[in-house]
Amino acid sequence: MKYQLMTLAALLAVSGCAKRPDAIVPADIPMQAYTSYGCNELAVELAKEKANLAAVSKKQHDAATGDAFGVFLIGVPMSSTFGGDNEGNVAVAKGKVQAIESAMTSKKCSAPAG
Repeated sequence: MKYQLMTLAALLAVSGCAKRPDAIVPADIPMQAYTSYGCNELAVELAKEKANLAAVSKKQHDAATGDAFGVFLIGVPMSSTFGGDNEGNVAVAKGKVQAIESAMTSKKCSAPAG
């Protein structure tokens, strides 16, 4: 009984852990949100959103690492427990990047440098 209780506690702790950024699915952002933009505006917006994605991905990676250590040391995913999980922000940023890239493709914009 004690073994089963410990196994259940471990499963519950792990299930609350923050995901790694590469495991997060992009949110469904319609490309139509960006079709009124010109190619230059899209390139600027893409650069801004990629920078935002990098920032929130770093926060999410740190939260996932913190959760792994928290579960290992004390059995509690600390970052997720105390609001460090940025899964939603990563999903939205990924979705925006995809939507902007789709809008650029549909407008036949040249790919931005870098």
